[in-house]
Amino acid sequence: MQVIKISMVKKKIQNNQKFVILLICSLFFIAAMIVLSIFIGAEKSITFKDFINALFNYNDENFNETIIRNIRIPRIIADIMVGACLAVAGAIMQGTTKNPMADSGIMGISSGSVFSIIIIMVFFPNISRLGRIGFSCLGALVVTLLIYTVAFIGRKGLSSDRMVLSGMAISTLFSSVTTAVVLKTGQSGEMMKYMAGSAANTIWLDIYVSLPFFIVSIVISIAISRSLTILNLGDEVSKGLGGNVTLIKTLSTIVVLVLSAIAVVIIGPVGYVGLMVPHIVRHICGTDYRYVIPSCALLGAAFVLFVDFIAKNIMPGFEFPIGLLITIIGVPFFIFASRRTDENTFNG
Repeated sequence: MQVIKISMVKKKIQNNQKFVILLICSLFFIAAMIVLSIFIGAEKSITFKDFINALFNYNDENFNETIIRNIRIPRIIADIMVGACLAVAGAIMQGTTKNPMADSGIMGISSGSVFSIIIIMVFFPNISRLGRIGFSCLGALVVTLLIYTVAFIGRKGLSSDRMVLSGMAISTLFSSVTTAVVLKTGQSGEMMKYMAGSAANTIWLDIYVSLPFFIVSIVISIAISRSLTILNLGDEVSKGLGGNVTLIKTLSTIVVLVLSAIAVVIIGPVGYVGLMVPHIVRHICGTDYRYVIPSCALLGAAFVLFVDFIAKNIMPGFEFPIGLLITIIGVPFFIFASRRTDENTFNG
């Protein structure tokens, strides 16, 4: 017994150290990507003086200062927010469903948000940014309820595997309907670009409206992180330790819906971030959600910043949609992770 306790203490110390190292590395990487994203892009003549003036002595007639202040900085903030949103939402979904393959994109939640946004863009183009977030959350909620309903049908009842399969099927359905709506309207160019996932059109208003919801959701995620760790051991264990399972699952669902909706409103549908980042974090820091949530937020932000930087610069004269680029990275990871999960060798 004493040997087991010593081993557990050593493992906890190691996880603490890995957690701190991961946070520091993520922060340094984010800082480096911010600098690169500000100074490197389609406009090659950005100088340090332009950057300082854009922050403290802004002249809206100066092209470079306008590029920095109204295009690059909002885009950087959007990348950070979306990366954190998707990674934290994925981590929470994997914890509450006890399925390491859960992700807002794979499960179909994002498809409901995208469908709602496309409907708004077609029929209510003048609706406010706040209204878009509300409709995005509503679409995500409708799809979530559909997923639970479809997954629950049958003699075997609800299971995490059935939820993932139901989510993928419903996601395909909503994506097809959304594409049909876009093609029918004759406004397919801009909408298809949005559906591919892009931060290119982010404006300050998107940030101002989304930021309060983002902050509150991340704070709630951190606040319930200890309960999520216990919940991951099983509902009965959580109840035995005095946890309110219904409350934690309800809060978790609300947080996931809001975070997913924010990401869709700002950039559009971006999948696999919520799958890849939590897997990597748990592999490094363990399954304690007090470590997982903040680590996912920072690593997710760093990852999306990096991918968006590559998307902007990989092909001169053409901007690769960030959603497509992440999908190219995410699909092989999904196959790899699913094989590892089947073999019970991946710590999910």
